[in-house]
Amino acid sequence: MMPDWVTSFPGAVTVADRELVIRYMNDKAIATWADKGGASLIGKDLAECHNPKSREMIQRLLETGGTNSYTVEKKGLKKFIYQSAYRDEKGEVAGLVELSMVIPENLPHFVRA
Repeated sequence: MMPDWVTSFPGAVTVADRELVIRYMNDKAIATWADKGGASLIGKDLAECHNPKSREMIQRLLETGGTNSYTVEKKGLKKFIYQSAYRDEKGEVAGLVELSMVIPENLPHFVRA
């Protein structure tokens, strides 16, 4: 169960377990993936939604407990994608979280001390 703020968060949040079964999608993720099944993707294999190169990255994240981030343009929108392994109470990798947020075309960048 996710906190209420995650459900209505304006970025897409998708959570999969160690076996890559999609366990949670917030409202934005469901809407984003409506043409691929939306909420019906919950309980499905995350790997089936990705190409072979992406599957390799997903496997690497599970093996290393690491993160992956990049920007992409899709349907005229620029998005920031952040993928990360998450850990259980024993400190073992328990699955993956993906955040996808629309960002401005010319995102400001600041260097702070």
